[in-house]
Amino acid sequence: MKYTSTRDKSVAIDSAQAIVNGLSPNGGLYVPESFPRLSEKDFGTLCEMDYPERAAYVMSLYLTDFTYEELLSYTRQAYARFYGDPCPLVNIDDGLYVLELWHGPTCAFKDMALTMLPHLLTAARRKVGEKDRSLIMVATSGDTGKAALEGFRDVEGTDIIVFYPTGGVSDMQKKQMMTQEGDNVCVCAIEGNFDDTQNAVKAIFADEEMGKLLHERGFKLCSANSINWGRLVPQIAYYVSAYCDLLNEGRIELGDKVDFCVPSGNFGNILAAYYAMRMGVAVNKLICASNVNNVLTDFFTTGKYDVKRDFHKTISPSMDILISSNLERLLFEMSDRDDKLIAERMEALKKDGSYTVTKAERNRMGALFEVGYADDDATRSAIDASMEVYGYLMDTHTAVAYNVWCEYNNACPEDECPTVIVSTASAFKFAADVYNALTGSKKDKDAFEDCKKLASFTGEEIPEPIAALKDKRIRFDEVIDRSGIAGKVLEFADRMAGKN
Repeated sequence: MKYTSTRDKSVAIDSAQAIVNGLSPNGGLYVPESFPRLSEKDFGTLCEMDYPERAAYVMSLYLTDFTYEELLSYTRQAYARFYGDPCPLVNIDDGLYVLELWHGPTCAFKDMALTMLPHLLTAARRKVGEKDRSLIMVATSGDTGKAALEGFRDVEGTDIIVFYPTGGVSDMQKKQMMTQEGDNVCVCAIEGNFDDTQNAVKAIFADEEMGKLLHERGFKLCSANSINWGRLVPQIAYYVSAYCDLLNEGRIELGDKVDFCVPSGNFGNILAAYYAMRMGVAVNKLICASNVNNVLTDFFTTGKYDVKRDFHKTISPSMDILISSNLERLLFEMSDRDDKLIAERMEALKKDGSYTVTKAERNRMGALFEVGYADDDATRSAIDASMEVYGYLMDTHTAVAYNVWCEYNNACPEDECPTVIVSTASAFKFAADVYNALTGSKKDKDAFEDCKKLASFTGEEIPEPIAALKDKRIRFDEVIDRSGIAGKVLEFADRMAGKN
């Protein structure tokens, strides 16, 4: 299978090259030239597999320059780092399920892809004959940074630098990144919000002079954000797997439709669900749940994407995003793959902060996507309601999705399809806000005390990766202005070059 660019359909490269490149030279995102389709026989085979086998099977249909055996060896290694089932489907009520994606080494759904990406990138570098070291550069709103750091820690031929916004991540997320172990890692806080951070990082990827300076030092920039196809493709697998679990449990028959409700900021997670649908997973509705930074809700409702709005810091910080990078891939499909139109819109977004889609595109999206958002008060109420009604503990992001699903369910009682709510993080990553939602208690000065209180109140165990953070040494506490990102990257490259 070949890969093209959302902004230039003349591009046709193998998946290994797409993974190594990260971004297309013109700033576009790589997408498959077509979508593989799962047959009835495929679903039968997948239902008999464990999760690493399912993930390898799904990815092998997209990554055709990798063998199934190669991919299976990577999934076995990646998901061996998880605690039990990598993505259990929990039935909390009749026809209502929670897909838990946070049983990995950093207790967030990003582990599902970022334990895989180092294997894919390392193999892809070999396949394309890449000689330079890979310098992974990441902008994070919280979970991606830690998952990438953990995934690429001490990986041969690779170094990683992560930037996060000051005040834009939870105390636990910050602690996870500031204490990161490994000889090839660097973490730095940026003054501003996530969009400031992401835009500054994107500018470096697009800077040809910066690419030359890094090449002179023996490095090639690469992304671990979900703009990289190697990050997105492992995520498709868990939607296929969830459908197989429903089949195996007798909850549905093949062809029965399912709703997926996904908390979304950068649009990568729900885009993976859309790709699973294009492969043949029977989807009725994809419910896109946002927090009060509801740029996606407004876009799907009005057809206008407009980032000229107030930015809000919320208790669901991983969704505090105004520029949803992966939406570009969906627009490419909705516009019948009009690369010139996509390039024009992305340029308009960069220059004017907005663009508008056609009525036909809006209708096409509206047939599949439902949207909604929850402010912090509604999110707290959802956490409390989930515990009271189901005895189920949700983090602040999953609770956004639960709230939006409740509103949709009340508004559309005729939709009787089973619903899978996608749970993206352990509640203990946001213990202070979750405990506050359940008890009204104020935040403790010590984030670990909040974890203890939450564990005591709910009877749930603190996940080991979080409990182990308490006594770790702070390694990275630098804060810089976003204008200093380029200098920081070069400084890190010089230091890593001196070690090798």
